[in-house]
Amino acid sequence: QVGTQSISPLLWAIQAGSLDASKAIINDLLTIRADRDNYYFGADYLFERHPDIIKRLTLDAPGLLPAFLDGFLWRSRNTENGLRRVNYWLKHFLVDAEGNFNRNIEWLVNFNDPKLICHPVAIMAVDLVWNNVAFRTFLFNKTWF
Repeated sequence: QVGTQSISPLLWAIQAGSLDASKAIINDLLTIRADRDNYYFGADYLFERHPDIIKRLTLDAPGLLPAFLDGFLWRSRNTENGLRRVNYWLKHFLVDAEGNFNRNIEWLVNFNDPKLICHPVAIMAVDLVWNNVAFRTFLFNKTWF
């Protein structure tokens, strides 16, 4: 809060072209922290404050998108039988604050960057939508004459 305006340090850094500062803010928000009682992860606060953050990043700071998407992926440092545990946080890619389908996947697809859409987080989000929602409708529409 600055006077009567509510200014976001993240958007301020992006608009000023300070990509290093923006990346540091994103990394800080999307770092998982814990104490004895709780885990802390800033994705909820980030999307509450900036529901269109992916759109803004595609328009103003596309170089930050890989680091941004990396923040929604956690890989264990330990392996068991050659496998590594991975957790994805996809809530904000799929559902908006009102419970409706979010446009974040649409913005990623419309950005037309094949490297970005091949990011593991983007692949997992698109696969979830395709396998659980879109495939049946697509198949039904193709088989119905």
